[in-house]
Amino acid sequence: MVRPTIADIAIRAGVSKGAVSFALNGRPGVSDATRERILKIAEQMSWRPHSAARALGASRVDSVGMVIARPARTLGVEPFFAHLLSGVQSGLSAESISLQLLIVEDTATEIEVYRRWASEHRVDGVILVDLTVKDPRIDELKALELPAVVIGGRGGKGALASVWADDRDAMLSIVEYLAALGHRRIAHVAGTPLFQHTVRRIRAVRDAAPRLGLVDAPSLTTDFSDAEGAATTRKLLSQANRPTAIVYDSDVMAVAGLGVAMEMGVSVPGDLSIVAFDDSILTQLMHPALTALSRDTFEFGRQAAEVLLEVIADPAQTINRRTADPVLTVRESTAPPPRQVG
Repeated sequence: MVRPTIADIAIRAGVSKGAVSFALNGRPGVSDATRERILKIAEQMSWRPHSAARALGASRVDSVGMVIARPARTLGVEPFFAHLLSGVQSGLSAESISLQLLIVEDTATEIEVYRRWASEHRVDGVILVDLTVKDPRIDELKALELPAVVIGGRGGKGALASVWADDRDAMLSIVEYLAALGHRRIAHVAGTPLFQHTVRRIRAVRDAAPRLGLVDAPSLTTDFSDAEGAATTRKLLSQANRPTAIVYDSDVMAVAGLGVAMEMGVSVPGDLSIVAFDDSILTQLMHPALTALSRDTFEFGRQAAEVLLEVIADPAQTINRRTADPVLTVRESTAPPPRQVG
């Protein structure tokens, strides 16, 4: 038989999953009548708390953790993470849950933080970002029995809950738009090659190239910094057969690329079209304003917090929530390629 979950009880009782969690864990937030009704339904459905949930519920600390293994200097100029963290905090604050944030240099250090948090019971769960190929954090968190949600990718074939968007379809929408404008030399300034979302975007460009008749479609990896974004752009624009369009994996790199184009006397969009994978106030304030993939990053973070709280309440469930796909917002930085360039 399938083990009943908090979601099943919520549907039967006609209340939210949060209300069920409050009732089952003896926390304030629901009326006595609603609590009694929920407990009765749970008994009728033979619901039993997961062993990890039982142990956690006995000493809940009302705090969740988030560790980001990237250089702090690159995060300081990333609007994406600012919006994401705001959304996460919004979702947690609604339930009076605090967020512990640490920035470390590598994955090994990140794992050590999880081990310490678990042994000291510092957090009730964690939020993972930047899922890597064969990510060692997945098995580690399962072994620690620490509730977790992955942002931006599937948590190891269903091993962990996740909140994600389709990077492949999003990248295809960019490349197909540029090809429809007439571009046949499209370069991709990608992020860190170990990240799963970087791999998905690179594969999308590679797979679309023959179908769209692209003459050249290289993907060059970076560390997401403005410095490497600028250096890679300079390299691309110094080639004899330079691209007529460049897609950047972040808004920060796209802005840096625009600066290099201006420095080298390359007109945007007359000689070069530029598209950013992430949209932000940066892309909108540039001149020309940059075409970009727009999504509600704040809502992305809020949903991640919501899913994590559901998993903390009932670790037996695995939630994979797909968010709305990003939408291409066309601005002034894209146009058909110059006629003389093939």
